[in-house]
Amino acid sequence: MSKVYKEDEISVRVDRCLYDSAIKFGGGLTVGVVASLLFFKRRKWPMIMGSGFGLGLAYENCEKDLKEYFTST
Repeated sequence: MSKVYKEDEISVRVDRCLYDSAIKFGGGLTVGVVASLLFFKRRKWPMIMGSGFGLGLAYENCEKDLKEYFTST
């Protein structure tokens, strides 16, 4: 098991935040595209709203994770 140094823990958490943001943005965009194609006559707002929800969730998780790191040090 590799040891993670205290200095490197912040970069590990930021990398995790970026990965989580990309996954949630893509998922929200996908749900928005499907909703747009099936229900909303190919309008753009479901895609924008889905991506926004995904980024919002990722931001909340990232903020919680980084706040936990900074309060523990």
